Amino acid sequence: MTIQVTGKNVDAGEAYKTYVLGKISTVLEKYIGPEISGHVRLEKERAGFRTNCSIRLKTGLQVEAHGDGGDAYGSADAAVERLEKRVRRYKRRLKSHHNGRDNDGFGLELPARDYTVQMSHADEEEAEAVNDQHPIIIAEAERGIRAMTVSEAVMQLDLSESHFLVFRNAAHEGLNVVYRRPDGHVGWIDPDGKSADN
Repeated sequence: MTIQVTGKNVDAGEAYKTYVLGKISTVLEKYIGPEISGHVRLEKERAGFRTNCSIRLKTGLQVEAHGDGGDAYGSADAAVERLEKRVRRYKRRLKSHHNGRDNDGFGLELPARDYTVQMSHADEEEAEAVNDQHPIIIAEAERGIRAMTVSEAVMQLDLSESHFLVFRNAAHEGLNVVYRRPDGHVGWIDPDGKSADN
């Protein structure tokens, strides 16, 4: 198990690292096994601390959870509790939805660029000037777009803290999106509209 622990605006000391790694290891080995990598980040905020966990399973799925607390250890406990609920739900869904095919991978990833664009403008004149040019890119990252069924995409969205997920529909290889709706349900956009979920 390879999990990196870092701090943002605070030093994640050895005692905290040992504590959070011990708790995460116990949970993940109970449900998943030892072949896991990930990142835990402790952040100091105005009202307390936040621990963000991002764990990559051997299937390629990313499980994300966060926890807030008055101290670093309280935030770690909240994050691990949330992580355990998501991993337990993931294992339950795998057991109930396993239909004889290999669930060790969701297919090859299609590489894609992920850009963060600056949106704040001082006034309308500046906004119009920026619209004549390309938007200002303030962050760039590499992402993978996987081929999966709609139910697998919904499961991946449920495991993450993201608001949406772009994926290639395994039924027809077209790009699709699942997203969290304000009413708590999950929406699905299929531009091709050729097939329901497998």
